[in-house]
Amino acid sequence: MSRKIALGLLWVGLAVYAFFIAPPDQPNTLELIKNLIAGNWQGINPIVVSLFNLLGIVPMIYACLLFIDGRQQKIPASPFIAFSFGIGAFSLLPYLALREPNTEFTGKKDLLLKIVDSRACGVFILSASIALIAYGLIGGNWQDYIYQFQTSRFIHVMSIDFCVLCFLFPSILGDDMARRGINNPQIFWAVSLIPLFGALAYLCLRPPLPNTGKEELTNQPSSASSS
Repeated sequence: MSRKIALGLLWVGLAVYAFFIAPPDQPNTLELIKNLIAGNWQGINPIVVSLFNLLGIVPMIYACLLFIDGRQQKIPASPFIAFSFGIGAFSLLPYLALREPNTEFTGKKDLLLKIVDSRACGVFILSASIALIAYGLIGGNWQDYIYQFQTSRFIHVMSIDFCVLCFLFPSILGDDMARRGINNPQIFWAVSLIPLFGALAYLCLRPPLPNTGKEELTNQPSSASSS
């Protein structure tokens, strides 16, 4: 219960901060977002471009765990994951607060689960992340980014959202490790204490889930018939 309360309060606090405390909107924010989505990056600080695109990568990391986790939950994970590609932690925090701890996986892996459970998927996400980070670091202007962070609500909230997503990963890591039979606190802490790259390395190295070949029993009608 304390975990649910803490995550719920974090969600409320993040929303209050974003709308009432963060720097004000800038007149060019909508145009900036349109250009970032369309790939018209000329004249935009590469750090902003990298950060914006990483906020499409980090939800993929969560999807690799939450599609599996949601299989055993009362609430589906897919709507929260879908919206997280647009609003990040503002979408994932409610799911993380409402979900129940779950350390088991039963049933067959469908095509989607096979994809998100594969190491190839982890390697793809790692490669895309390295490319984006390199793009931002090599061509980025840190002085300009700091100025935008201090004056633009969009850049400010986007940056904080990215940090929140990175540091929330341990909240679902333990259950995923247990589902795979990994009982090693050192691995948990190594992944947890290295933001972003710890999670990326985990996706590339974790063993696959066992495929039990058994579907969960649902409400099936009794085979008995009345005469």
